[in-house]
Amino acid sequence: MADGTETATLRERRQALYAGGGAARIEKQHAQGKLTARERLGLLFEADSFQESHLFMRHRATHFGLDKQAMPAEGVVTGVGQVDGRPVWVASQDFTVAGGSVGEGTAHKIVSAMDNALKTGSPFVFVNDGGGARIQEGVDALAGYGRIFHRNVALSGVVPQISVIAGPCAGGAAYAPALTDFIIQVRGPGQMFITGPRVIQQVTGEQVTAEALGGADAHATRSGVVHFVAEDDRHAMLLCRKLLSFLPDNNTQDPPVRPDLRPETIGPVPELGRVVSRNPNQPYDMHHVIERVVDGADFLEVRAAFAPNLIVGFGRVAGATVGVVANNPSVKAGVLDIDASDKAAAFVRFCNAFNIPIVTLVDVPGFLPGVGQEHGGIIRHGAKMLFAYGAATVPMVTIIVRKAYGGAYLAMGAKELGVDMVAAWPRAEIAVMGGQGAVNILYRKQIAAAEDPAAAREQYLAEYSEAFANPYVAAGRGLIDDVIDPSDTRAYVAQSLDVLRAKRALRPQKKHGLIPL
Repeated sequence: MADGTETATLRERRQALYAGGGAARIEKQHAQGKLTARERLGLLFEADSFQESHLFMRHRATHFGLDKQAMPAEGVVTGVGQVDGRPVWVASQDFTVAGGSVGEGTAHKIVSAMDNALKTGSPFVFVNDGGGARIQEGVDALAGYGRIFHRNVALSGVVPQISVIAGPCAGGAAYAPALTDFIIQVRGPGQMFITGPRVIQQVTGEQVTAEALGGADAHATRSGVVHFVAEDDRHAMLLCRKLLSFLPDNNTQDPPVRPDLRPETIGPVPELGRVVSRNPNQPYDMHHVIERVVDGADFLEVRAAFAPNLIVGFGRVAGATVGVVANNPSVKAGVLDIDASDKAAAFVRFCNAFNIPIVTLVDVPGFLPGVGQEHGGIIRHGAKMLFAYGAATVPMVTIIVRKAYGGAYLAMGAKELGVDMVAAWPRAEIAVMGGQGAVNILYRKQIAAAEDPAAAREQYLAEYSEAFANPYVAAGRGLIDDVIDPSDTRAYVAQSLDVLRAKRALRPQKKHGLIPL
C-alpha cells in the first residue's frame, strides 16, 4: 500500500495534468467561446462515468527544445464513459496544450482508444480541436495520423464513429473526421479545410475567409461534408448523445429499442390523408408526413441543409430505430440530382451496416435533367443509389406517396431492388414518366392533326392515366404489395417491420461489391 507521501505525489501529478495548458490558456479558450477538452466530456458522459486512459503519456522528442516543454496528457484526453448506460470510447483534443497538435504520443493515445472501441464493440467519438501534426516531431507526427486513418478504416462498418469539429481541423487532420460516419461541426469556432485561406491565396490568388472556406455553414450546405451543425459545444454534445441514442453499439447488435415509446397498438393517423394535395403539381413538405409516421414526431434529420430535395434521418416506429429516406417535393419538386443521390446512398449504406431498417417515402418526378448534371456524372452518382439499395439486406419498407417516375422510381427503393414491402397511396402515379410528357411523345402526331388539339391532349391524358398513372396497374402485376389508405401508413410500416425482424438475406460470398464511386 502506498504511503501518504506517494498518494499525495500522485494526486499532485494528476491535478497538474488535469489543468492542461494552465489557467491562462483555459481562460483564452473560454474567451473564444470554446469549452475545454474535459468540459466537453463532462457534457457527453453521465456523471462520474468517465475512466481516463494514458493520462501520464509523455512524448520522447528531444529536438527544438521539446524535451524541456511540458505537454500535459500529450494534448488529448482519452478514455471511456457511459452514454445512456452504454460505453463509448473517446478522444478529445486539448487546444490549451500545444494547440492540440498531434505528436507520436498523442496518436498513440487516440489509436489505443480506437483499438479498445473495436475490441469491446463500442462507438468511438473524436472531438477535434487542434492544429494538426506537431511540426517539431516531423515524420513521427505524420506517421501517427497514418495510424489513426488506418484505424478509422478498421472501425468502419463495425462500430459507429462520430467526429465533433469544435475548433480548427486543418490539413491532413481533416481526413480523420472524413473517414468517420457522422460529423458534427460547431458554428464559429469549428473550421475544417485541407488548405487554409493563406495558402489558397498564394497558390491560386483566390481570397476567402476561414469561415467562408471551412465554416460549418459552408460544409453543411455546399460540400455536404458535415452532417450536423451545432451552435456551441453544449449543443454539439447534445447532438452527439441524441445521435448515439438511435444507433447500436456495433454491427452485431440491433439498434436500441425504447419500450417506453412503444405503444400497445398503432391506429390510423387521419392527418396523413390531408398532408398531400389532390393536385399532383402542388408542393408540400415531406417532413409533415415523416413526423406522422415516426413515434412522437421525433425525427433526427441528417445533412438537413445539403441537397434538401431529399430527406434522410433517424426516427423510431413502435419504439425501434428506423432510417428514413424521402423525397421532398417542396424543394426542386423532390427530384434526384447528384448531391441527393450521394446523400441517399451514403445513408442507406450506413443503415445497412448497422442493422437499421429503412423506410422510404417516395414522391419523385425523376432525375434532374441538364448538361451540368450529365457532365457532373449523374449516371455514376445515381448508380450509387441503385447499388446501395440493391446491396442492402436489412428490412426495407417503401411507401409511394404520390409520383414515382422513371429510373428514379427504381432508385427510391423499388420492389425490384430487393425491398421487402412496398405499398402505395391510392393517388400514386407509377410510370415511366408523367402523363403530360408521355402524351406529348406518344400522341404527338395525333394531337397535331386533331381539329381541337387541346381536347385531344386531354383525352389522351385521361387514357394514359387510366392505363398507367395509378397504383392498381403495378399492384396487378405484383410490383407493389398493397394499396393503402394514407391514414394507415404508420400502422402498415409498423406491422411490416415487426414481421421483417426475422428477415434473413443470403448473398453470394465475395470480398466486397464495387460501388460506382
